[in-house]
Amino acid sequence: MSNRNKFLIGAFFIAAAVVYLIFSATKASAQYFLTVNELLARKSEFVGKNVRISGAVLGKTIHYDPQTLELRFTIAHVPGDNKVVEAQGGLEKVLHEAVNDPNRAHLDVVYHGPRPDLLKNEAQAIITGHLGNDGVFYADELLLKCPSHYEDAVPNQAQSSPSNNNQ
Repeated sequence: MSNRNKFLIGAFFIAAAVVYLIFSATKASAQYFLTVNELLARKSEFVGKNVRISGAVLGKTIHYDPQTLELRFTIAHVPGDNKVVEAQGGLEKVLHEAVNDPNRAHLDVVYHGPRPDLLKNEAQAIITGHLGNDGVFYADELLLKCPSHYEDAVPNQAQSSPSNNNQ
């Protein structure tokens, strides 16, 4: 075998390894964005998988233990589509209706860390984490948006920057 053929075979294996590493890294960091309804409808499919969800915080369910830094609260389903939110009267109205509708799907959330200042009734929570076998969502990252502080509609949650809203 000539040196040229050895070089081409070596280059092929290096290129194949690079493509494999890029693919596996992308797949490992891939993240699904779901609404509460979507997550609950496909529970078994998403248990243990890294997902991002959004919902309206039910203020009366907020419980924080400053000793363990454990924060527990419940979120209610809100639409994930900006056009639907605008058609329903805007983010503030959608969050208000979600919190006050007893028929909305709810999801319990557990987060460990300092209690964010913006965590209050009717705040929009954008949460990254995983659904446990017990049906509780275990959050690794918690972003909050209070519609009285911001005029925008639902953020582009799949691309929201943790540095802008991280609490």
